[in-house]
Amino acid sequence: MNVYLGIDLGRTKIAAAAVDVRTGERLLRLAVPTEAHEGPAAVIERMAALAGQVCAQINTPLDQIPAIGVSAPGLIDLEQGVTILLPSLPSGWRNVPLAANMTGLTSRPTVIINDARAFTLAEATFGAGRTARSVIGITLGAGIGGGIAIDGRLYLGVDGTAGEVGHMTIDPYGPRCGCGNRGCLETFASGPSITAMALRVVAQGMTTQIGALVDYDLNKITPGVIARAAEQGDTIAREILQRAGSCLGIGIANLVTIFSPERIVIGGGVSRLGEWILEPARAEVVARCHLKPLNQVQITLAQLGGDAEVIGAALWAAQRLAARG
Repeated sequence: MNVYLGIDLGRTKIAAAAVDVRTGERLLRLAVPTEAHEGPAAVIERMAALAGQVCAQINTPLDQIPAIGVSAPGLIDLEQGVTILLPSLPSGWRNVPLAANMTGLTSRPTVIINDARAFTLAEATFGAGRTARSVIGITLGAGIGGGIAIDGRLYLGVDGTAGEVGHMTIDPYGPRCGCGNRGCLETFASGPSITAMALRVVAQGMTTQIGALVDYDLNKITPGVIARAAEQGDTIAREILQRAGSCLGIGIANLVTIFSPERIVIGGGVSRLGEWILEPARAEVVARCHLKPLNQVQITLAQLGGDAEVIGAALWAAQRLAARG
């Protein structure tokens, strides 16, 4: 059977989909609140129940599904199917045997994968990278994640963490990052980092429309609000987005120099800023990359939207099941 289940465990919602792994077609997608405050056991039960609901609605018994793939936002032990740390969820989900618990509840083989790696696998196979042999995926959101795909397969390194592009150093003397390093890309181009730049200029009383757009309720400032101000000609808003895009471009230039990929695919909520950050990013790549013809590298937005993680998780399950024979 070519239909697998993909589940995306997020901070606020769980999404599950039945996916035809030959074509990437999503047959059905359902979502429920994560309710992460209830703890890992309750959340995993909710995931298993959602898997059953998807199967019921496509009239396919759960026991006919070959395997389930789960994408999760953090560090994963791929071989053991254990979450090492999911920092965006309460308690951090340290050493939770997610795959084994799902298998116990569903009786289906279950594998897990980092959500940014799932995004990359889906986009490389069925999305914006489908015609390229080498693809680097970058997800811009509350953090910055990524992945590397070569010939339709993820390159994962020795422990599954290859592709953590958000934690490459952009400025060795930059802000402290949650990972313990200083000056990571994530401290300059993630959603919270972009928002923090705006909060500082508004708090300092600088001449900008950003505060006025939210009636000076600073809790409502987002990258989208900054982009609205930029569209209205706000110089400071444009400088904030220029800086974030330039830092992203430095990171991409490093990736181009090291990996020489055919395509770099950018997704996640912050990617909706579009050319406000992509234009300065591309300019930075041109300024810094001199060893490769840049007409051979395409920097583009993702195509699969919110379905990428569930599609990638399902595809990962199919690949892992095939590898196990």
